[in-house]
Amino acid sequence: MARNKEFDTNLVLHKAMEVFGHYGYEGTSMQLLLEGLGIARQSLYDTYGTKRDLFLKAVNHYVNEKSSAVVAYLAETASVKKAITDIFEVIGETLRDEQHRKECFILYSAIDQVPHDPEIAVLFNEDKKRLEQALYDALVRGVQQGEFSANRDLQALARYLYHARYGLTQAAKLSDDPLVIEQITKITLSVLDQE
Repeated sequence: MARNKEFDTNLVLHKAMEVFGHYGYEGTSMQLLLEGLGIARQSLYDTYGTKRDLFLKAVNHYVNEKSSAVVAYLAETASVKKAITDIFEVIGETLRDEQHRKECFILYSAIDQVPHDPEIAVLFNEDKKRLEQALYDALVRGVQQGEFSANRDLQALARYLYHARYGLTQAAKLSDDPLVIEQITKITLSVLDQE
């Protein structure tokens, strides 16, 4: 009879995000993973497969969780400007929180792998399409509601906002000064007020 797993698989994925986020994919050894995850080597292999398999699962889990929340919030919030502002403010808060900040850095590690790993490249490309489309749809609604000028290139603005969101993670990796994130967020959101 197979034994039930004695650990929470989602919690382990979150711990994996922290470990990979802290050390990067290349810098994460199997020993660092086992210590960070708090599970036995065989349990890791049985449940997640290889180090690369675990990395892919952790990245996929992180991207899907965050992107689904963004897409839903953009669709459900009446004011598009408020929705976009809130999304960027949440990112800022997350990057100032030491625990969540470590998880976010998995993006930095994953993006480094895009040129070398077709599977990760596909994951990010699909996520980019999904989020850019959600941002574009929200911006169109914002124009219809009179929140934004109709003279804007909404596709370019959606693309900019998508990349600015990821850029904040890069900025947080380079500096732990909360003012840096705050300033970048403020300037980023100022594009919403342009004619």
